[in-house]
Amino acid sequence: QVQLVDTGGKLVQAGGSLRLSCTAFGRPFSSLAMAWFRQTPGKEREFVAAISPSGTIANYADPVKGRFTISRDNAKVTMYLQINVLKPEDTAVYYCAARDRSYAARYDRETEYKYWGQGTQVTISS
Repeated sequence: QVQLVDTGGKLVQAGGSLRLSCTAFGRPFSSLAMAWFRQTPGKEREFVAAISPSGTIANYADPVKGRFTISRDNAKVTMYLQINVLKPEDTAVYYCAARDRSYAARYDRETEYKYWGQGTQVTISS
């Protein structure tokens, strides 16, 4: 089993920046393909970004491309999501996700990920 703890969410003004973190409790971390999803009340959970076990491959949803950067530090057993130029529509609960297999061909599907964090609230004010 793998336990994920996602943190870093807070209230930030539009145009600001924020970095979310996800720490994995389970081994080996370097074998986990990971991702970030987000969800707002009344809406379906949507894909944000994904990263391969080694960190050499990363993919982003179109709405966040160019503003969000996903990364990982396997030595620290942590994945990050750097968010720049925040917009009100970025307001959501952000969830860390992981799969104990290689990078999925359909990395943007919720069903590809077995492990999930509890979620961290990001609120953007205008």
